[in-house]
Amino acid sequence: MLIGSNNIASHNEELIKKHQNKFAFTISEIEGTEAIIKKLIDFQIAIPSWALGTGGTRFGRFAGGGEPRSIEEKIEDVGLLHALNNASGAISLHIPWDIPQDYKAIKTLAAQHNLRFDAMNSNTFQDQAGQENSYKFGSLQNVNKAVRKQAIAHNIEVIQHGIELGSESLTIWLADGSSFPGQLNFRKAYQNTLESLEEIYDALPSNWKMFLEYKCAEPNFYSTTVADWGQSYSYVKKLGDKAQTLVDLGHHLPNANIEQIVSLLLMEEKLGGFHFNDSKYGDDDLTAGALKPYQLFLIFNELVEGMDARGMNHAKDLGWMIDASHNIKDPLEDLLQSVEAIMIAYAQALLVDRKALEIAQQENDVVKAQEILQDAFRTDVRALVAEARLRSGAALNPVELYRSLAVRKNLIGERGLKTMATGL
Repeated sequence: MLIGSNNIASHNEELIKKHQNKFAFTISEIEGTEAIIKKLIDFQIAIPSWALGTGGTRFGRFAGGGEPRSIEEKIEDVGLLHALNNASGAISLHIPWDIPQDYKAIKTLAAQHNLRFDAMNSNTFQDQAGQENSYKFGSLQNVNKAVRKQAIAHNIEVIQHGIELGSESLTIWLADGSSFPGQLNFRKAYQNTLESLEEIYDALPSNWKMFLEYKCAEPNFYSTTVADWGQSYSYVKKLGDKAQTLVDLGHHLPNANIEQIVSLLLMEEKLGGFHFNDSKYGDDDLTAGALKPYQLFLIFNELVEGMDARGMNHAKDLGWMIDASHNIKDPLEDLLQSVEAIMIAYAQALLVDRKALEIAQQENDVVKAQEILQDAFRTDVRALVAEARLRSGAALNPVELYRSLAVRKNLIGERGLKTMATGL
């Protein structure tokens, strides 16, 4: 299914007067709105291929129908999102779930939807059909050298796929760890992992980056070999300039101060990018901003301050991606909601009066500092986000247009009711 410019134009025509009234009020209340809108137009959030189908839990999965059955259909679905919001201009592939059979054709299809290929993701947390060695007891950390070599070869294969597609980064998330005391020698597990990562790092092209993701627990529940930002930092610091830490918002212990982590990693020049989602108990992979919108704002507050301090390009110098799993929502609607929440938090962070905040901090004026941040957070910036979409040819209300065009019903008609996204 394609969403034409005429569909978007008709939708925007119905909403334009209401939007213009909201926008006029917003710009009367906020200074520097043109610069903010320009940044919003430039800001793009990559969509993971695995989030386009129903995710589920270990207890069950409730497919919604019309799910993408191939890499081509996944690209088409991201194309639908990008047509609606013009803020989802990249797709992140997961190997071996998304191995292209024809690189040229896949690149052509992506170009038709104005998409680029974001970070490539390796998979050593599952055993694949025909795989010689099992990852049951870990991959890069495994006590068996043959298993480690297999995992290294897989990551290098993922890099080769990415080179063909024009990607410039590899994301590694390891399920490696242990579930019982005594199962692992922690130091040997670390050393095996480091040596394995060094071989993968050496295979990176000169213009590539390696993102090492961390997670406090799951699927192992006693120890995880890359459990937190400090452990990830320890690895990437040893590996070299092309290695950086990737922060997934759901991969922390409850109440972790993620905004402080972000600030310090930026200061150390080791923050590579983000996986956006939301959670209440663990790695819930819920819609970004659905539960903790203030935390999302505070994270962006540190990102904007830290990136500006280093003269970084907000849109290009970090990797921005959603990582979510949808069991009861239409995945495409959920992704539209997540992108909206991320853009709102980013726009609010751009409103923070940096000079006033710095003065309040220097004077230890705690109340004033809090008021400055909460004033920005409580400002309704939805009209600015909508205006950015309008100017870039996207829909004023993406979810509303998605529903009015009955996109899911059309996808079910094209693909069937009992389809299942590859890799899930």
